[in-house]
Amino acid sequence: MPDTPTQEPLLHTRTAPDEPFTGTPPFESWGRYPRFNATVKELHWQSDFPRIIDGVHEGALAVGMGRSYGDVGLLKDGTLVHTTSMNRLLHWDPETGVLTAEAGITLAQILDFAVPRGFFLPVTPGTKFVTLGGAIANDVHGKNHEAAGSFGNHVPRFELVRSDGTRLLCSATENPDLFAATIGGMGLTGVIVWAQLRLKPIVSRMIDYEGIQFHGIDEFLDIKKAYPNVEYTVSWLDCVSQGKNFARGIYMLGDHSKDPGELKPSGKPKLTFPIEAPGFMLNKLSISAFNTVFFHKQMKKHVITKQDYEPFFYPLDAVHKWNRMYGKRGLVQFQFALPWETSKEGTIAMLQEITKSGLASFLAVLKTFGDVPSLGMMSFPMPGFMFALDFPIKDITFPLMQRLGDMTKDYGGRLYPAKDACMTPEQFRAYYPQFERFARYKDPAITSSFWERVAGGSR
Repeated sequence: MPDTPTQEPLLHTRTAPDEPFTGTPPFESWGRYPRFNATVKELHWQSDFPRIIDGVHEGALAVGMGRSYGDVGLLKDGTLVHTTSMNRLLHWDPETGVLTAEAGITLAQILDFAVPRGFFLPVTPGTKFVTLGGAIANDVHGKNHEAAGSFGNHVPRFELVRSDGTRLLCSATENPDLFAATIGGMGLTGVIVWAQLRLKPIVSRMIDYEGIQFHGIDEFLDIKKAYPNVEYTVSWLDCVSQGKNFARGIYMLGDHSKDPGELKPSGKPKLTFPIEAPGFMLNKLSISAFNTVFFHKQMKKHVITKQDYEPFFYPLDAVHKWNRMYGKRGLVQFQFALPWETSKEGTIAMLQEITKSGLASFLAVLKTFGDVPSLGMMSFPMPGFMFALDFPIKDITFPLMQRLGDMTKDYGGRLYPAKDACMTPEQFRAYYPQFERFARYKDPAITSSFWERVAGGSR
């Protein structure tokens, strides 16, 4: 247990708007592909694990909000240990900004507690509807990787419970190998029951924002060089247009405002995507039109303004169940990291391959990773480019994903397990040659459909 054992109920408790694994099997992740049958057991108290998996023979896996895209959070015919009821705030130190909480708490709930007290997440992914344990297990990254590294860099300590009941405190000095294996370890080393997170001080909800249009990767790099000290940077990229508009986009920069302002928790999403979009709506013509509108919605080449942190960090969270826009078949995400030596060449080559395929993406994100070393043994980031695209599932999707995955390997990069549904065993071994060392720390009773697919269930 943490230094202060008193368990207090979470202040500002509210039910997160996206509840995972509702209804009846089969279960799906955020990409809605694949869909697998599983048994779900709720984890309400730290002491419930591993008792609740007694007698399980097909393996178990802890899951949170179900926001992974592929099968890293699924286990076919296994047992999913659902953690979101285990969301108590255990200790708060306003002097150091270190929050200790159970691992089922969501980043949204942390923000509701922290922002009114003048603190913010040190690193945040593009959705706040993920759990603390999930953010550690996938070592999530944000728009400030060059300045702050990934999520695990801000987790001083956690407690890991193994399937044999062993409870282990893990930090850089306590069980350091298991600490490194668990950060980015995809939930395979045990169940994180609580963790510490070092928050950062803020004085306002507002972000000092700049948006700059660019045409091509060279202009993208020119803007990056011109703004070396901005904390948050990310770009939307048009991956459909060709000719003079090839690789055009909007470079978005931001810093927390230094002007004191109102600090209050956010409201719940007010919009819900109403239907399963018909598959025919997602085609190159409709996505090209969307990209043109999105690029030109910024009327000037360079815009400077203030923006609330919600639309800056979490634009898609404003629409509940936005994944429905990809239809019943769902989507797959292709997210790569390439080293600096091949970043420009590789990104252009893969954009050309995507354009040639006729498959298009609404949501294409390009940013850069810095050289802050990740603490996780299996962490995804590497210094260089990071590129992410969501593709609707069509007949041509999986052959394209295979080609892009092989190109990523040839350019010395890697794909992100938390967003993957298509990686082959050969690609995984090339991206993560350290996986055999990692497998020594894997809990023998815990596995996932992803691990069975790419590592053959290596124990």
